[in-house]
Amino acid sequence: MYTFKNQSELSFNFDEKLEEPKISQFGFREYDARWLYPKEINKKGLELFGFGLGKFISNKKGENSSIVIGHDYRSYSEEVKYHVAKGLLASGINVTDIGLSLSPMVYFAQHYLNTDSIAMITASHNENGWTGIKCGIEKSLTFGPTDIKSIKNIINENQSPEIKMNGQYNFKNNVRDDYLDYLLGSTKIDRKLKVVLACGNGTAGAFAPEVISRLGCEVIDLHCDLDFSFPNYNPNPEDMTMLQDLSNSVKKNNADLGLAFDGDGDRLGVVDNKGEEIFSDKIGLLLAEDLSKTYSESKFVIDVKSTGLYFKSKILEKNKCSVDMWKTGHSHMKRRVKEINALCGFEKSGHFFINEPLGLGFDDGLKSAILVLEYLNRSYPKKLSELKNDIPQTFQSPTMAPFCKDDEKYEVVEWVTNKIKELKNNKNMIANQNIESISTINGVRFQLNNGSWGLIRASSNKPSLVIVIESFDSNEEIKLIFKEINDILNKTGKIGDYDQKLTY
Repeated sequence: MYTFKNQSELSFNFDEKLEEPKISQFGFREYDARWLYPKEINKKGLELFGFGLGKFISNKKGENSSIVIGHDYRSYSEEVKYHVAKGLLASGINVTDIGLSLSPMVYFAQHYLNTDSIAMITASHNENGWTGIKCGIEKSLTFGPTDIKSIKNIINENQSPEIKMNGQYNFKNNVRDDYLDYLLGSTKIDRKLKVVLACGNGTAGAFAPEVISRLGCEVIDLHCDLDFSFPNYNPNPEDMTMLQDLSNSVKKNNADLGLAFDGDGDRLGVVDNKGEEIFSDKIGLLLAEDLSKTYSESKFVIDVKSTGLYFKSKILEKNKCSVDMWKTGHSHMKRRVKEINALCGFEKSGHFFINEPLGLGFDDGLKSAILVLEYLNRSYPKKLSELKNDIPQTFQSPTMAPFCKDDEKYEVVEWVTNKIKELKNNKNMIANQNIESISTINGVRFQLNNGSWGLIRASSNKPSLVIVIESFDSNEEIKLIFKEINDILNKTGKIGDYDQKLTY
């Protein structure tokens, strides 16, 4: 188990001579910022971003506003944090630094310390070389596209701000302990559960084993030692390499389940006692159906990548619960959960948004894991594989991401959307089925007459598209739907290699 060390506050040098700022415009994404460091953003560029973020916060919350800032375990993340913090201080913002953190720990700290805003230095599961900043003002929420655009405009209008200490800096050392107390609450797992924890050598390894052990579970670590080189694979619980490794460990150790966390600890992946992965949208459905028995008439939010089984659930219908489908992306989903006062939101990528009275509304992989363990505890003596079989079987593709340039991906999705609308209007079939409906909430999701569907959207974080397919019939139908999608995409001439393709 990782031994968490006390950390020291940063000592700022405001006389440091740096090269001219470099900051790629493509780093400003839908709801956070991500760059290759230092190729696309340098130290001075990070200070410029911090200054722009600080001015945006001041415009919203007034002078002498406050921010809590943390960083993940990548080798350069503390250096990135140092320069972002310098920019924040130069803007007049008061900075509270909580050191090595998970993203949800920073979200929690905004409540706990009552700061005006947050900034988390992380590139989540992105490959080494990437850095990023998740930020927000409203508690439990992160910025959306309009906010990011406003920060970008402030930065573009202030290319040479004076960098000097205008705000106050404070280091808070023990927020981790209070965060763990919040996570655990009075929860106790009475059922004897053996749990494999896969952290992909990411920051979650400094938190997850302790949390799950304190619940009373037997914990088997799988790459929970922190190693910023990611020697095994990127910590991405949606990636089949990580899930297959977790599956092998679950079977080898005869465990009750496996839990996988991403690089900054806000996402969860699950493998059952037979070593079979359960995609997060179906874990969400199991949780929603279970919670609906206690919280009847609740609302649940799902993203456009999620299974259509939510809309066919007899249990949710019986308990008078409603399901709202919304845009993919942690920022969009968090806002929607708050906007309609949903009990929970479930995103297929593994972001679970747990609202009051169960949580504080933000996405937290550890809180989500506790919800799964509590569900198993209540379901004794059923095993997770048996619980999974209680919901109808559908066939799901992995989330596939073909390369597409940042400056072309939205145009490609618009072209594909129009092409699929043409197919529907002309009564052309996909996989021998008519197109019944089309949703353009986020990209294009087309549903066939038998309930099967396909989704094509632009990635919010990387130069790629996102493709997800669900069949109510067979894996063979998934291959047919994928072929149709791939043929349409190839006609654009703007699609590169896939990160992963269908393997069945």
